[in-house]
Amino acid sequence: MKLYIAPRAPNPRRVQMFMHEKGIPPIELVAVDINAGEHRQAAYRAKNPASRVPALELDDGRVLSETRAICTYLEGIYLQNNLMGDGFEERAFIEMHDRRVEWYLLLPIANAIRHTHPGLAPLEQPQFADFGRSQAEKVRDSARWVDEMLAAQPWIAGERFTIADITAFCALEFARGLLRFKPGEEGFAALQAWRDKVAARPSAGAW
Repeated sequence: MKLYIAPRAPNPRRVQMFMHEKGIPPIELVAVDINAGEHRQAAYRAKNPASRVPALELDDGRVLSETRAICTYLEGIYLQNNLMGDGFEERAFIEMHDRRVEWYLLLPIANAIRHTHPGLAPLEQPQFADFGRSQAEKVRDSARWVDEMLAAQPWIAGERFTIADITAFCALEFARGLLRFKPGEEGFAALQAWRDKVAARPSAGAW
């Protein structure tokens, strides 16, 4: 298999961190230069018409895209170190939390960065700075309820580390690097403590 990634992008990092946590044998990594527009060129679009990373090329030549779909596939073929739930009930609640942090934390972070950071202008045309700034405010709203949740439980989805923690961590690290968002400096003590706890895991450096 081959995993198509882009350095510094949060979604490929989610897959790489997921693989590390599960102890999956190394998969060949293929870097796609999105700043140079390589993801929009015919060779890559033939593999993933949506022109996004990550994408997982299977041994039979099929290509699976979308972060959570890739993780679902890997969870199915590598059963050790379950991260997505054991049984339908736990799976449902983990997916709920994962979707929440993906849609209400990671997505506003990505929108804020793509529409306000000059270095992202080649990827987002036109940029709408006012929209980007409004998304940055939504990031803080979401961080507030995640902080409150983590004040009452150790991990995003409850009592154990799951894919939801990976999504939330990669979102925060993306914001930390390009939005200069640090939870502790904004009064989110529980979120900062959780972030530091995840950052200490070996998988946090697996990208």
